[in-house]
Amino acid sequence: MTTNEVRSHAAGAGRSRDEGAARWRVADVEALFELPFVHLLYRAQQVHREFFDANEIQLSTLLSIKTGGCTEDCGYCPQSAHFDTGVPAGKLIALAEVVQAAQAARERGATRFCMGAAWRSPKERDMERVTEMIRAVRSLGLETCMTLGMLDATQARALRDAGLDYYNHNLDSAPGFYGRVVSTRTYQDRLDTLEHVREAGISVCCGGIVGMGETRGERAALIAQLANLDPYPESVPINHLVRVEGTPMAGSEPLDPFEFVRTIAAARITMPRALVRLSAGREQMSDAVQALCFAAGANSIFYGDRLLTTSNPQAVRDRALFQRLGLQVAGGDPGGSALE
Repeated sequence: MTTNEVRSHAAGAGRSRDEGAARWRVADVEALFELPFVHLLYRAQQVHREFFDANEIQLSTLLSIKTGGCTEDCGYCPQSAHFDTGVPAGKLIALAEVVQAAQAARERGATRFCMGAAWRSPKERDMERVTEMIRAVRSLGLETCMTLGMLDATQARALRDAGLDYYNHNLDSAPGFYGRVVSTRTYQDRLDTLEHVREAGISVCCGGIVGMGETRGERAALIAQLANLDPYPESVPINHLVRVEGTPMAGSEPLDPFEFVRTIAAARITMPRALVRLSAGREQMSDAVQALCFAAGANSIFYGDRLLTTSNPQAVRDRALFQRLGLQVAGGDPGGSALE
């Protein structure tokens, strides 16, 4: 396919596709990746401006409520009990600690508070405590999100009844690459959990990780898989692999930053109404790369000094970057400090 043919194909596709009504072939997404870089960003900006304020960014904060000791063998994860990464297995933290962290996040301008537990799936004895956390965080006026591993239908309904707004369950990779990532959980297990979440009426947060040694075609296949969920996720976190010593993927070759930006742009074009979030790996990105990601349609970040077990750009650095780029925080700044 010539450059002009690719450009024409991608532009037409980007205008017409929305929600779950149209299917994105992997070849369609590969055509987006093959566009000249500036044209791809222009196309993504067109789509972004159709559905969002181009200068507004949503802030989420992530808290680990149970760290380490996970029985899964995800090759990127320092919390897996299969690898020696120096992350100890902890217990579920106290409700008061969650509330304190949520209050601090709200004061710094976050509008969504995400809680993550290193479980294959929650046990019944844990459900009462996590539903208490949901109710407590919601009472502060924050949106709530949880990632607890696999869920059955009953667990999903319990989270809904507690008022959970979003459930995060990433696909991690394209189906064809998935066997190189994890062996203790199938791709269908992930899709089943997403189905239970949808049927319970909870919004879906679902994305993946790039930089794990996958090809461009496999990155395109991941974006196509996400875009073809019916409907596609309301939030799409795009994670850049954080290479942690002790994990099997610690030696992965770094991904070209422009390729990461292309992935953001492809996510924006194929899922125009979704919040596309810069997630793990942002600390290793320069301000210039982050700015390109925002130009490519990213409009959400994890905000705060830590993610689950890895560090995140300090809030003061983020505030300075927002000022330099003229970005405004979605929902205002309750604490009066996010852009100072």
